[in-house]
Amino acid sequence: MIRINLLGQPRPKKVRAGGAPMDVSVQILGFVIAILIAGAALFFHWKQMNNEVVDIKRHIDSQTGERNRLQSVKQEVESRKAEKAALKQRVDVIEQLQRNRSGGQELLDAVANTVNRVDALWMNGLRRTGNSLQMDGEAETLNAVASFIAELKRSGYFDKVEIKETKQDERRPTSSTFIFTLTADFTLPSQGTGAQQPPAAAPPKSIKN
Repeated sequence: MIRINLLGQPRPKKVRAGGAPMDVSVQILGFVIAILIAGAALFFHWKQMNNEVVDIKRHIDSQTGERNRLQSVKQEVESRKAEKAALKQRVDVIEQLQRNRSGGQELLDAVANTVNRVDALWMNGLRRTGNSLQMDGEAETLNAVASFIAELKRSGYFDKVEIKETKQDERRPTSSTFIFTLTADFTLPSQGTGAQQPPAAAPPKSIKN
């Protein structure tokens, strides 16, 4: 049978059933490959970053443990220092008590014999704090007070002898009596250099309560 095209239009091309242009398939395949490559790159980068995070966390844990150890050591050192300071304080107290308790007889003998070497002078009081002394007395003249200071220094048992006060006794207006206060440091014979050994203690006529 012969068919005649009366409309004068070109006949449509036949398309195979289920077929698709070749360039579209290539584009889809390239897009899929690009997605796979990008995903692999992202996964590799994530894996690398995750490993770095793990390493950093491990380092932080290590440093935290070291800090805790050093903190413990520091506390131990501070505790030992506190114990050492407390022990030293106890030893100092014991030594101070020993110093305060020792030398009592030597002190009295040294003061008594020094007073006996000075005329017209009397002792009214003697106070001791550690090795520091305060001596209160009376004298008929200022020269007697000066002689007493010289004898204390010459004895070798007394250091840093200083006159704190000297004045005329207003309670005795008819007599020239001077009241004085001296301070000094007492040094035991075993500690002194060139200290004179006091002679046998004379009757302490010059020491009055």
